[in-house]
This record gives sequence, C-alpha cells and structure tokens, in this order.
Amino acid sequence: MLISRAVGIGLGVVADRILGDPKRHHPVAWFGTWAAKVEKHTYRDSTGAGAVHVAAVVAPVAAGAVLLERATRRHPVAHAAATALVTWSVIGATSLAREGEAMADSLDAEDLDGARARVNNLCSRDPAQLDEEGVARAATESMAENTADAAVASLLWGAVAGIPGMVVHRCLNTLDAMIGYRNDRYRHFGTVAARLDDAADLVPARLTGATACLLAPAVGGSTGEAWRVMGRDAHRHPSPNGGWCESAWAGALGVQLGGVNVYFSREETRPLLGDGPRPRSAELRKASRLVTLVTGAVTAAVATSLIAIGKARR
Repeated sequence: MLISRAVGIGLGVVADRILGDPKRHHPVAWFGTWAAKVEKHTYRDSTGAGAVHVAAVVAPVAAGAVLLERATRRHPVAHAAATALVTWSVIGATSLAREGEAMADSLDAEDLDGARARVNNLCSRDPAQLDEEGVARAATESMAENTADAAVASLLWGAVAGIPGMVVHRCLNTLDAMIGYRNDRYRHFGTVAARLDDAADLVPARLTGATACLLAPAVGGSTGEAWRVMGRDAHRHPSPNGGWCESAWAGALGVQLGGVNVYFSREETRPLLGDGPRPRSAELRKASRLVTLVTGAVTAAVATSLIAIGKARR
C-alpha cells in the first residue's frame, strides 16, 4: 500500500503541475459550501459551539475518505488512482505559483490595477491600498505561507495517513480560512478550527521553510543567508507557523517582508522579516518559482521514503 500511495501522490502532483486546480466543481469549494450551510445551524458565540461545528463538518467527509482508502488499499492500481485524484484535489501549488507569475506580468506591464485585481485570489488585504511593492510583498508572503498549507502539509499528511490524512488536513485548513478570524463573529467560534489547523501545519511549515532555505541558490540566493534569516526572524511572526515560511522566502530572495497590512476592516502591523529591499516583480517571479521547487522537492522526498519503507516491509 505504501508503494501505491507513493505512486498516487506523485501522479497527483504531476496532474496539479499540468492542469492546476480543477476549473469547475472543485471539491474544496464543495466542502466550503457544505461548511457554510452547517454553520447556519451550529453557530453560537462560543468555543464549544465551534468545536461542535468542526466535528459536524469534518466527520462525514473524513468517514468517506476512510472508506475510499479501505476499499482500494488491496488493489494497487485502484489505490494509486484514488490517491492521485485526492492529491490533485487538495494540492494547490501550481495555481498558487501561476497567480504570482500573473501578478508579476501585470507589474512588468505597468498595469498596477490588473495586479491589484488578483490580490484577493491569494489573500484578504485591501488591494486599493497597495502600490507595486505592496502587491509584490502581499503575494510573496501569501505564496510562502500557502506553500505549507496548500502543498507540503497535504503531502506529509498523505504520506503518514494516506487519503484520510490529506482530506482531513484540507478540511481543517479550509475551515481556518473561513472562520479562523479574531473578529467579533469568530473570535470564539473559530478558535478550535484555528488551533487544529495550527497543530496540523506545525511540522509542515518548518519543513517548508527548511526546504526553501536549501533551494535558495536555485533562485539566486544563499542557503546560509536564508537559514540565518529564518532562524532569527521566524518567531517574530504572529502565526506559530507562517513565520517559518515567510522568513525563509525573505532570506532566499534577499528581500524584506512584513510591515503594515491593510485589510478591509482593520490594519495590522507585523514585525519585519529579512534584511533586503522590498520585493518587486523580479522577486515575485522568484517567489513563484520557489513554490514549485519546494513542492517538487518534498514530493520526491515523500515518494522516495514511502517506496523505501514499502520495499523494506516486504
């Protein structure tokens, strides 16, 4: 089963690389619609209600994933195909990198409005408040953090727990994006979703940062410098996980991230990460390339490890 899991994960990442996210009927979008409908019945301004909501939303989907894993695990071809399909559904690395490239294209064409129009495909900042450096910084920070959320974490949970691992992680990550906010509505209700997502990404975020540091020379940076910046700045970030990714990207690209972020309803000042200038379109392209490189490297490591363990167990 480990070998078919490795093959399936590899094929799923290749499908993501070739096709990107499904254009219509994306399973993650289905889950989001389902979660929103359930929230109408489970919402209360309390942490306990939030826990009930997470369980009510995730449990049926997790059960389906477990059934799919069990139904195919004795049939290598079917298991590899099912794993590939799920991997493709939960991985978002290619679409993430393409958004960065498209924004860089707009900036190079001096089309700031066009670049701003794509900002909310990556993050929830108010694009009207962003100049060229602000757009590039927002995209770089989002790509760095989401490489862990939308790629590396799914790969690791897939390696450890197969189809259920990938599905449950993606559910938690989607719930965090929907309700994991510290605002009046979700400050209590979204706490459990946010904490579970943090826990699920604890190891993947650090692996993402470390891999980005190792691959820094591929985008014109230095592994030693990237590692130095990550080690110094990762803990400055308010997120227990995001700082590892963002500081690694900052060090690898030789830029400075962080600062004032303006959202539609609030303003937030974050510590600075890195020592260089603010990113612009050239660095944005390198940030996009690093998303692809990190995803490919982790995929290769995961698949190789699963195959080696699978052969050793025979």
